[in-house]
Amino acid sequence: MSTAKERYDYLTSDRSQFLSEAEEASKLTLPYLIRGHEERVRGMKQLKTPWQSVGAKGVVALASKLSLSLVPPQTSFFKLQVDEANLGQEFEPELKSELDLSFAKIERTILDAIAASDDRVIIHQALQHLVVGGNALIFMGKAGLKLFPLNRYVIERDGNGDVIEIVTKERINKKLIQEHLPKEAEDKYSAQSPNEEGYNTAGKEECDVYTHVKRDNNRFIWHQEVYGKVIPKSISKAPIDATPWLPLRFNTVDGEAYGRGRVGQFIGDLKSLEALTQALVEGSAAAAKVVFVVSPSSTTKPATLAQAGNGAIVQGRPDDIGVVQVGKSADFGTAYELMGQLEKRLSEAFLILNVRQSERTTAEEVRMTQLELEQQLGGLFGLLTTEFLVPYLNRILNVFQKTGEIPRIPKGLVKPTIVAGINSLGRGQDVQALGQFLTTIAQTMGPEAIQQYINPEELIKRLAAAQGIDVLNLVKSMQEIQQEQQQQVQQQAEMEAVKATPAMMNTPMADPSKNPALGAALAPEGGPPPEQPPQV
Repeated sequence: MSTAKERYDYLTSDRSQFLSEAEEASKLTLPYLIRGHEERVRGMKQLKTPWQSVGAKGVVALASKLSLSLVPPQTSFFKLQVDEANLGQEFEPELKSELDLSFAKIERTILDAIAASDDRVIIHQALQHLVVGGNALIFMGKAGLKLFPLNRYVIERDGNGDVIEIVTKERINKKLIQEHLPKEAEDKYSAQSPNEEGYNTAGKEECDVYTHVKRDNNRFIWHQEVYGKVIPKSISKAPIDATPWLPLRFNTVDGEAYGRGRVGQFIGDLKSLEALTQALVEGSAAAAKVVFVVSPSSTTKPATLAQAGNGAIVQGRPDDIGVVQVGKSADFGTAYELMGQLEKRLSEAFLILNVRQSERTTAEEVRMTQLELEQQLGGLFGLLTTEFLVPYLNRILNVFQKTGEIPRIPKGLVKPTIVAGINSLGRGQDVQALGQFLTTIAQTMGPEAIQQYINPEELIKRLAAAQGIDVLNLVKSMQEIQQEQQQQVQQQAEMEAVKATPAMMNTPMADPSKNPALGAALAPEGGPPPEQPPQV
């Protein structure tokens, strides 16, 4: 049986071409992002800064727009709904509204947890790797998300593009895993010569830890190895539909295990812009240099001219002194014009023409960003939805149900639906649809039609569910409204009776002498009727 290190070394050959292209793309954009070597580099001394900044600006802008579209900060990127087709029956409208409110509460719980974590930071970093190198690996652990760059993992897929095997490589301090490491493994491999092929870790405080992930039918099984030995208690497993391992790709080619980045599609323009910018900067610096020349037969001595201060008087002829000029202004103008064309093309490719001005992200801004991305990048959302959002959401739902943070969701009856893209923006899109629906009714049938045909209670529930608001103890039920209406009617009747009492006292019916029944009612129990006033 092969060790994780052997499998990593074996699969490295398939990755080498993609890693080389990713490293070249990184040098022209963000040099620190992807490095071809796997050794840890301290500081920035070995990194060369590009002459131009268009590439870096483009990568950051495109990654930010992708992050804003995939995981919006103020709207849900998914929604839960009952699969009525699988259920075989339709729910009553009232029950469906109650379920929507419950689902909205679950959505809000998950979104609050994402907002409180650093998931969006790691996702943005992963998207930068996708734009530059086309590949990134995310692990959803208990402590949060962990990003593996392309130079830290290898992967193998089948003909359908499904993951078969993943091997990661990490550099970890020995003290962190010393208690989990068998003593014989440490003694065996720490004595290896540094020049020897294999585990050359002698004299080093760090060691390489490999994580081997393999597909086993409908689940993934993984474990960690160090010095060729399995670390105790590192064996884990997870179902395929809730795996914490998310290998991401930007653009895919049939039969390739790795993806290709956006920068690679415009690497020619970036190289041209890099060369022109370097030439223009160096040429401008040379042209800006002022050099005086003195005729060999001149009486003016160069030393005298060099030592003369501003406004000094020296002996000599002005015709014997000249200034060297490069005379490349025409060439500089041509280079500058070509640079402008290249910058424009790259700005369009990386969507950095429209700069975000608002301080807060609105749903309309997210919609416009998604529309722009869809027009420029085609079916990118489909790939990112399949390989990122769906497993990301499934993993969160699985973990939250196990921890009891959300109630158990019946499998097969409730299905989560990803709503990233142009046509929908989570449940926030339902608010706009409801508003437009009510406006259309008012314009075509009149405002009174809304009161006549629209159920206010159902409308409030749907609006609350669309905006993710918990209506518990907030919105009155119809029973409470009816009780309040009855109390108001009763109070109004009592008030009218009180108002009518003084007027009734002046009527003959209120006079006991003229109303024997009233006199009998007013008489004390068992006593004589009240004394009648004398008749005049």
